[in-house]
Parts: sequence; C-alpha cells; structure tokens
Amino acid sequence: MGWNSWDAYGLTIDEGQFKANATVLAQLLQYGWRYAVIDEGWYMAAPSGNTVEDRHYTWNSNGLLLPATDRFPSAANGAGFKPLADWTHAHGLRFGIHILRGIPRQVVAANLPIAGTSFTASDAADTTSPCPWDQGNWGVKDNAAGQAYYDSMMKLYASWGVDFLKVDCISDRPYRPTEIRQIAAAIRKTGRPIVLSLSPGPTALAHAAEVAQYAQMWRIADDHWDGWTFQHQPNQGEFPFGLRDEFDRLAAWNVYAGPGNWPDADMLPFGYLGPNPGWGQPRQSRETQEEQRTEFTLWAIARSPLILGANLTRLDDFTRSLLTNQTVLFMSQNATYSHPVDVSVLGPPFQNARVWRATINQPGERGYAEYFAFFNLDDQPVTLRATWKQLGLDGAKHSAESAWGGSAIKDARDVSVTLPAHGSALYHVR
Repeated sequence: MGWNSWDAYGLTIDEGQFKANATVLAQLLQYGWRYAVIDEGWYMAAPSGNTVEDRHYTWNSNGLLLPATDRFPSAANGAGFKPLADWTHAHGLRFGIHILRGIPRQVVAANLPIAGTSFTASDAADTTSPCPWDQGNWGVKDNAAGQAYYDSMMKLYASWGVDFLKVDCISDRPYRPTEIRQIAAAIRKTGRPIVLSLSPGPTALAHAAEVAQYAQMWRIADDHWDGWTFQHQPNQGEFPFGLRDEFDRLAAWNVYAGPGNWPDADMLPFGYLGPNPGWGQPRQSRETQEEQRTEFTLWAIARSPLILGANLTRLDDFTRSLLTNQTVLFMSQNATYSHPVDVSVLGPPFQNARVWRATINQPGERGYAEYFAFFNLDDQPVTLRATWKQLGLDGAKHSAESAWGGSAIKDARDVSVTLPAHGSALYHVR
C-alpha cells in the first residue's frame, strides 16, 4: 500500500513535490498507506526527449545514476537519496524509486569502471537488448561484469535506504529473466529487505513461476489509466488498459497471488492527475465515482497491490473516503484466500456481472471472516439474485453488512443487490 508519483507528475517530480505528497501519505499511515515511490526520471536534470542527451542523465564515476540536484537539492555533494529517504523514514514511511533496467548508453561509451571490480561498462553492456520504448539504456549481459554492475547499483540504493524498487522494461517488451535474476541476487547481497516490483505488463502467464521466484510484485497489464474501456491505437498493444479488462486479467492471475507474490494490476488513477501526468493532460480522474469505488473494491478483494496515483496535495473528500474505508482495507490486507466465483450457471442477470469471494482464516483476533463483492460490468443497472449456497457458502441463513454503506442483509438464505452501471457492492457475510 502506498503512493507513486507517475500518474500525477510523470518525469517531472521534484523534492518539494515529493515531500508535500509524502506528508499527506503519512497522515494515512493508520490505514496502512506506507510506501512513497518516486517514479521514472529522478536522474534527469532536464527531462525532455527520449535520449540520454535530451534528458541530461546524472551519474557518478562508476556509471550509477544519481538524483538530479536541480530537482533534489538534498542529493548534493554525493549524498544521493539518503537525506530524502531519511526524511521519509522519519515520517514513518518507506522510500521507493523507479529505474529502467540496464546501463546508460553514455556510460558505456565512456567505458566507466564498475565499482569495486576490474570490469568496465562495456564488459557489462548488452548492446543487442535496448529498451524498445526508451533509448536511454543498453541492457546488461548475463555475465560476471553484468552481475557486478547490478551489485554495485543495489549496494548504493541500500546505502541510501531504499525500501522499494520498481524496475521497468523487464517483465514484458522484452521479458528479461536474466536481468530479473541479477537484480534479485544483487538485492539479496545487500541484506536490506527491498521490495522488487517488475514492470510493465502484460507479464505472460507462462512466466508466472519464474517472476514469483524473484520478485514480490509484477505488472499483469499494460499501463492502467482512468477509463472503463479504451480504443487502442495500432501498434500500441493494450495501452492504455481500462478497468473493464482488469476483471478477467486478475481472475487469470488469481492462483499466483499469495504471501510475498502479488500480481499487480497497476496504480489507482484516482483524484487529481496533475500537474504533469504520465499520460494525457492534467485532469480530475475520468472514472466516475461508481467506477472508482468498483476499481478499489476489485483491487482490494483480488489482493492487487494498492498504489495510489493521485496528487495527494489535492485529495478530494470522495477519494479520501475510498482510501480510509477500514472494512475494505482490512479485508485486502488480511484475506488468506480470494477468488472469482463461477457465475455462469446463475442466469442472464449475471452475464455481465462478476462476483469475488475473499476469506480470512487466521488464528487469534482476526479469526474467520467471509466477504463477497458484486460487480456490474454492464452499461445499465442490474439486479443480481442468488442463494448464498450458489455462491459457495453452506445452505444456512446468513446476515451481511455493506462495506460501502447501504442496507444490511438480515438472516437470509439468499442475497439480492441492485447495482448501477459499472457499480459494485461489498459485503462482510456472517
């Protein structure tokens, strides 16, 4: 659970903006929101264009990226992100950054030495594997020099106090299992528990076991933005990925979700997306309130990581009501198992509907609990009716409390819920 700068700031976030958002995030600590992540571009003095020259990368004598000090002044004099990470930790938060896998092309051209070794950048660079959509870096070879480069990188990040590392252009377009293994090994060598997040999607289901071995979360879709559905342009694949398509994608990945391994449906594009969003013009989220509630419920019950995209300094009351719903968050963070319910036998009203079930089955105070979420994927309102037995419970009567307000269900053997277009309901069933 946390916040990432991309949806609101794109490549442009600076230290003041980060601190302003993290200060609001710290006010949400009691609800579990903890990770504050700076996305792509923190090493760019002038983030424009698509090459190292245009973006004015900043690196040290060993070819390791450093924060651009015109945007992150506390990084001056070689301090890197340690002062900002210390500030973040002092507020009770955890600190994260984004990188693009590989080694900067100009570092390779200069053939800089790799820290603590006799290798140089040209020994590590795989010039056959650049990132197709970002020309800043070459890939890294699967050899001793490549491992040494990643080892030196992770050692530096650990010394700064990094807790979360999002690595891009590695889980798809192209899939780079060698670099995933190298980065995971380098993190282990630091002795610091750093969450490894792989991007972009869609990670192939065929790679599920491998990514789960090395990473804690990985993207299962292309960049998700604020819309129910999108018309995709030629040669853009599934970008941008709409909310409607996340239901089946999360269902397909459900069996791979568990402690330490979380299929990632991407950030939550709620609230105000600006002043420089990673895609499109500055705007209030184009999702309706019903769609935002549906999205938050789906991410929570499917146990996707909950990473906020909103500009938290302009957090509106409705978005805050989502982020502070303790019933939804308790379910998300404590469910021991969740899965989509097969509704194919429940009749025509369920044709454009989905149902998910989450179970908490733990010793102690948390004990046992059941939750059911109902989703209307249709553009028209719908009333869904089913017995609890059809949904997987026993044939006894059950009561249910709504997590989003509305009337409770008294002791009954069935449930009836009316949902608006793209709407949802979540019940704690007893």
